[in-house]
Amino acid sequence: MILELDTASEVPIYVQLRNQIVLGIGRGELKIGESLPTVRRMAQAVGVNAMTVNKAYAILKTEGYIEIDRRHGATVRPKNAFGEELREKWEGELELLITESSLKGMNRESFLEMCMEIFDRQRIEMA
Repeated sequence: MILELDTASEVPIYVQLRNQIVLGIGRGELKIGESLPTVRRMAQAVGVNAMTVNKAYAILKTEGYIEIDRRHGATVRPKNAFGEELREKWEGELELLITESSLKGMNRESFLEMCMEIFDRQRIEMA
């Protein structure tokens, strides 16, 4: 998996790293049970501080995307249950995204078509 981090972006590097790993899982580039590089190795590979990677991994663990074990390191977790907390989070994010796309001139049908195309590209294993 190739990570694309933009040091000039206003989005913090740890958020970019988190997002790239989630996208990697969604695209099937990272499989369930697959090990992620150690914090040190990931930091060296992408050219950032180990604390930045550690923060991204901690968020991914909290969100349920990875497990962290002292012996085996960080591994991709199986899909976890969709709950009310996630629904509220995603509704807020979607509301903002829909508002932004509408303000830029995108209509409902185009937005839904784009969503379906992206959803269909995902290669998430059903485990």
